[in-house]
Amino acid sequence: MEFKICALTGHRPKGFPWNYRDKSCKEQKEYLKMLEDTIIELIEKDGFNYFISGGAIGADQDFAEIVIKLKKHYPNIQLEIAVPCPNQDVKWNSSDKARYKQILENSDLVNILSTSYTPNCMQKRNEYMVDKSDFVIVVWNGEPTGGTYNTLCYIKHLNKSYEIINLKSENGK
Repeated sequence: MEFKICALTGHRPKGFPWNYRDKSCKEQKEYLKMLEDTIIELIEKDGFNYFISGGAIGADQDFAEIVIKLKKHYPNIQLEIAVPCPNQDVKWNSSDKARYKQILENSDLVNILSTSYTPNCMQKRNEYMVDKSDFVIVVWNGEPTGGTYNTLCYIKHLNKSYEIINLKSENGK
């Protein structure tokens, strides 16, 4: 099977301009719907069938959970979790760890990219995902700092195709 690959880069909860943890929040619901609609369009219109998530709390896990949910309707799609280091979740609370464990168990491939934590293992993970992808979804708050911004710059440097889900705009794109 030939793969058409999509990855996602995006913010952790503190990078969202609303309370990310409030699942009843209107902005949170709209963002998740927009992300799901984008993934469905990539599958149905563009033939994407392989998705890569970094597995971190926030946009990464949202993306992974949506892909896992969509596998019921699109059994040919696959999900890879690109784990930057074995102890990525060491400082997470128990509910975030449980969510992560569920995602890992429901993924087609868990790819641990470094044997231990290093100061640049997260960025190396992001570059791996971009290098392997044909298209990248960027969940971004518009701030020109941090890992999501650095990854967007890397995407542009490689002239990769991408779409931004803008967390600060009215319509999200």
